[in-house]
Amino acid sequence: MLPCFVTDPGNDARPVHAVALSAYATWLAAQEPRRRAWLEGGVFEAKPGAVALLPGADGAPDAALLITGDASDPFDAARLPPALPAGTWRLEPGGSLAPADAVLGWAMAAYRFERYKEIPARGVSLAAGNGAAIDRAHALARSIWLARDLINTPANDLGPAELEDAALGVAERFDASFSCITGDDLLAQNYPAIHAVGKGSSRAPRLIDLTWGDASAPKLTLVGKGVCFDTGGLDIKPSSNMLLMKKDMGGAAVMLALAQAIMTRNWPVRLRLLLPAVENAISGNAFRPSDIIATRKGLSVEIGNTDAEGRLILADALAEADREKPDVLIDAATLTGAARVALGPDLPALFSPSDELADAIATAGDDAHDPLWRLPLHPGYRAMLDCDVADLSNTGTGGFAGAITAALFLKAFVTDTPSWAHLDIYGWNPSARPGRPKGGEATALRALFTALERRFTA
Repeated sequence: MLPCFVTDPGNDARPVHAVALSAYATWLAAQEPRRRAWLEGGVFEAKPGAVALLPGADGAPDAALLITGDASDPFDAARLPPALPAGTWRLEPGGSLAPADAVLGWAMAAYRFERYKEIPARGVSLAAGNGAAIDRAHALARSIWLARDLINTPANDLGPAELEDAALGVAERFDASFSCITGDDLLAQNYPAIHAVGKGSSRAPRLIDLTWGDASAPKLTLVGKGVCFDTGGLDIKPSSNMLLMKKDMGGAAVMLALAQAIMTRNWPVRLRLLLPAVENAISGNAFRPSDIIATRKGLSVEIGNTDAEGRLILADALAEADREKPDVLIDAATLTGAARVALGPDLPALFSPSDELADAIATAGDDAHDPLWRLPLHPGYRAMLDCDVADLSNTGTGGFAGAITAALFLKAFVTDTPSWAHLDIYGWNPSARPGRPKGGEATALRALFTALERRFTA
């Protein structure tokens, strides 16, 4: 259990009353005169997200009020930890906030990244309760914390080898099979694009491979971009654009965290996780603009820009995933600035040739308060990737539709798996909001978990 929760509230846990705005007047009328006078005579304004401390007989707060919308939302609960005084709190039964949403929102708000700097604990905890829905919320919360920790860790302490160690730790906890192809062995085993991107670094590139579950169960394969730092390569980024490039392994962090949540919940699936992990560095051995590289699929790629490296390592991993023809294949990557220009940091761009899968993920995202936005795999833009001297260019021509052409590039490596989705994510909160602290974020994890849960466990 995460440290922001207690299993036994004891007799000192104070109640939190979660009341929908539409029911607030009725709730207020039923309160004792002292409490009603406190709320009516002060500065409290009843609106979704508002928190008020309610005084006891001695004037000290002995309860709290949270105003919510009509639908339960974990981000309402996320407003509680910073607003409540130290001590243990419990959710009053029968309120407008589902206990599982309270647990999840509380955990998302309580997260702190303390690897390098201790943040004094406020001593606020929630009596979490128990039950299947609560256990599910705990699994999601632990996975969100894992993804955030990985993304927040700088590249000097999280390179390809350290990402491998993190994945191995998860594999060992769930008795999953684990292997890793490293360095020149990538060439020997036909992963030339991963090798090409990572060979310029002193930290060897690798392909991390985890499998778990009954081999006869439906196959679910997850792929995550693991560029542990991206200088842009020889097409070097401006310094300002390099500041957040520790997060360029955000797709790998989210997919590893999602795999952990799936194994925690013991889904009836054959899970495979593929994480190509590299550092895109600058050296005499780095790949160059105009190089032509091979791929596992057998397609040749001319390098138009060494800063379009994420799609290259994903190409090899997706080709391997596609070889098995899984029932569902999903990849996530911090892939293009174009997606962020179009949709901003909160909305991942969702691409899929399957209307059924795209609709399922989008609906689940709305239901989980973790929305996505579908963009088209417009076939008319495929010509932007044409190349005179190779099968593909890794950059589109004309400067338009960068997120779409990147997705179309990946689609060339997924030819046998109809139920495939690609998520172009940001993996970062540029500013702090309730439940979303500034820094690394497990973008789309709750949406994907909900969609896949409905498909494989319903």
